[in-house]
Amino acid sequence: MSDTHADTQAHGHSEGHDYHMVRPSPWPVVGALGGGALLGGTVLFMHSEQYWLLIIGGALVILTMFLWWRDVIREGLFENHHTEVVRRGLRFGMVLFIASEVMFFAAFFWAFFNASIMPTDAIGGVWPPTDVAFQEAWDLPFLMTLVLLSSGATLTWAHHALRHGNHTHTVMGLALTVALGVGFLFLQGWEYAHAAFGFRDGIYSTTFYMATGFHGVHVTVGAIFLSVCLYRAIKRQFKPDQHIGFEAAAWYWHFVDVVWLFLFIWVYWWGGS
Repeated sequence: MSDTHADTQAHGHSEGHDYHMVRPSPWPVVGALGGGALLGGTVLFMHSEQYWLLIIGGALVILTMFLWWRDVIREGLFENHHTEVVRRGLRFGMVLFIASEVMFFAAFFWAFFNASIMPTDAIGGVWPPTDVAFQEAWDLPFLMTLVLLSSGATLTWAHHALRHGNHTHTVMGLALTVALGVGFLFLQGWEYAHAAFGFRDGIYSTTFYMATGFHGVHVTVGAIFLSVCLYRAIKRQFKPDQHIGFEAAAWYWHFVDVVWLFLFIWVYWWGGS
């Protein structure tokens, strides 16, 4: 066996190039079906409070996340398919995904600004509507902001430690980040449980719950993402020069941080003043 052939086999690329020819996978189709069921189930729940389709969609999405991530980790960790070229493609894919998420939240911000800058006669021509008892920005929302921004700092600490080969600090930083993310979700649940208005109580409450609620969903997904990274870090599956899964999770979490800053400034502070 030649040295070139042995080297390509060691990297899982017997074709003689650095690209990964992905095997057929059912997860894109299952994920698409799950996402469609989740969307349809959300609409069905909002209109008729039936949640069976929402549960099915959520279960399919979680199943896809778990099994698809498992396959990608296996390809990179055990089959050595993640060359520098492949990792660059994965990074571009994550950037494009985050860009699509930016457009997703832009729609909610557009709805909020459209209702707040040009209030209609139906709500008295003022914003916020006079009958809405909104949450004071510098109370619980400010605490939530501090918690989420602190999680961004601990994640940066973990990333810095990983790049310098400090396993203990990597695990500590990730554990703190996950804990702070869960703490943020508990605070948001407390806020919703004690809110003075419901989802169907007008345009203010609708835009408020849609924007902050979907952000909470993203925090949940990010916390799961980081929990997987924490498990992998404990198992020492990340290397200082090769940790694309950690990078993707970190980018996603920092995106969630930035979105919350915009929500706090515009929805809580400016929108409630």
